[in-house]
Amino acid sequence: MASVGFIGTGEIAEAMAHGLAGRGHSLLVSERNAARAAALAADLPEVTVAPNQAVLDGAEIVFLCLMKRDAEAALSALSFRADHRIVSVMVGLDLAALRRLCAPAAEIALAIPMPFIARGACPVPVHPESAALRELFGGRNLVIPVATEAALNAHFAASALSSSVVDHMRAGSEWLAGLTGDPEGAEAYVTTLLAGYLAATPKDGKRRLAAILESLDRPGGLNTTLREHMRARGANAALAEGLDSLRPRLGLPPAE
Repeated sequence: MASVGFIGTGEIAEAMAHGLAGRGHSLLVSERNAARAAALAADLPEVTVAPNQAVLDGAEIVFLCLMKRDAEAALSALSFRADHRIVSVMVGLDLAALRRLCAPAAEIALAIPMPFIARGACPVPVHPESAALRELFGGRNLVIPVATEAALNAHFAASALSSSVVDHMRAGSEWLAGLTGDPEGAEAYVTTLLAGYLAATPKDGKRRLAAILESLDRPGGLNTTLREHMRARGANAALAEGLDSLRPRLGLPPAE
């Protein structure tokens, strides 16, 4: 089992700590966000709260969970070891900066976990491949190695799909509730319906969404009729434009 440290104790650090709880690891969390750190220690017996340097001194694997605006000052004040295995979940701090701030540590990766990593079934893009991340979270989550930092940043943009997709689901369930008079039942139907389609396709398939669309594609059918209407109204084009608008914020190349 591993000794795992968290520098920064925000929502993602809390979620990862809960995801590791009960698995034999020792967890050190920093005093930043003292209230959240204290709550974690109260909830999880394997958690110890300590100053940042003590977290580093006691940990083999270190997750960096700071805000970019705080990271430079906080990390430059710390002494890292060459054998530290580091995973940063911070937005906006690249590998070159981390290698400078975390020297002499050499094993450094960038990753994008979501808060529901606490319960598993979370996709976690990472660059470069991180054995430490896979050892800790790979058993219950989908770790996705990506080839470049730019490809990793593109996943940040893709994560913004979540709000738009949920908004479409809400609009659909509200439309249904307008006819049934049962808002809770309508929402339960829409969310369970789509979750069922996603769960029914093989997780090792390379094109799961294409397989779902193919299974739903019946000329003149209800699904096909609505999808073609949405496409004709420019829904997919608007989505692509919205994703492209995020490129400058993430350092991605402009759309061609």
